[in-house]
Amino acid sequence: MTVSVCAALLSIAFTACTGSAKETLNLYTWEGMFPDEILRGFEKETSIHINYVNFDYNETMLSKLEASDGGEYDLIIADDYIIDAAISEGLVQPLNIQSLQNYGNINPMYQGQFYDPDNQYTVPFGAGVQTIVYRPEAVTHEITGYHDLWDSLLENRVGIISNYRVINGMALKILGYSYNTEDASQITAAGELLYTLSPNIRLIKDDYIQDDLISGEIDAAVMYTSQVTQALMADNTLSVVYPDEGIGFGIMGMFVPKHAPNADAAHKFIDYVLDAEHGADCFEYLGYFCTFSASEPYLSEEMRGYLTLPADIQNTQMEMIETVSDAAVDQHLDIWTTFRGLCE
Repeated sequence: MTVSVCAALLSIAFTACTGSAKETLNLYTWEGMFPDEILRGFEKETSIHINYVNFDYNETMLSKLEASDGGEYDLIIADDYIIDAAISEGLVQPLNIQSLQNYGNINPMYQGQFYDPDNQYTVPFGAGVQTIVYRPEAVTHEITGYHDLWDSLLENRVGIISNYRVINGMALKILGYSYNTEDASQITAAGELLYTLSPNIRLIKDDYIQDDLISGEIDAAVMYTSQVTQALMADNTLSVVYPDEGIGFGIMGMFVPKHAPNADAAHKFIDYVLDAEHGADCFEYLGYFCTFSASEPYLSEEMRGYLTLPADIQNTQMEMIETVSDAAVDQHLDIWTTFRGLCE
């Protein structure tokens, strides 16, 4: 018997014993985006195995997507501005909306945004705003906006997230400029203002900054919406501020890469999550604003107020942080590097 025939017979025997390879969905997003019951529930219902792969930053994801020419992964969840870049580079395929029976469950206020104006490529999965939260028993002055974080009474008492566009944007907003300005002189002026905040900064971190506020390690913080939700669930005496200078508003989106190995599985997962009850489970776990209208009635009363856009925000000017030129990004990054050095 030749080696090739022997190998073929062994392959047939192995397939007969083990069955065919299991269908897989390659999901690429941040860690902790879905409760386990959603992931396992999808696998049980569809017999599709989820290969959950994590990235740390949006830019890491885009680099991987570029390197694979829109292949390797079936479904990606990332932030709006980076989705805009991926679509512009031709790395995203249009959704097969006809295959999404639950597509009508999306809240239209989160659609038609700058990164996908005709809703061809994405399904919004969570939204948030940059928010100030502080401990009223420890902060003797009322905080109404970003400018209050510069108060000398908060020296070494403030925590901020490490998103440079959000934090640089605070200074831009205080000066009355857009988050998305391309004017180098405006960005420079904002940087000079931001540097003067450094004496008040105790820590800069993205993960679990709400725990530092709750424990009293810091007395005021600029946080993501999901962190605000967790902080308020742990301590409802905390004060929440939607800054009067304006609010940075962002949306996460689900999209299918251009050459996804299993686009059909990606659509099945999107539709599974779009189910009204499944969506409610996701947003209660995630802690961001619920982007599915049909899911809102299924949110628990305890959580509903945290997961729907508050009326206070609707009375405040909101602006999405969008993609800016490479020159503007480089300027922002230079400012951020200098600022972090001053905070050490």
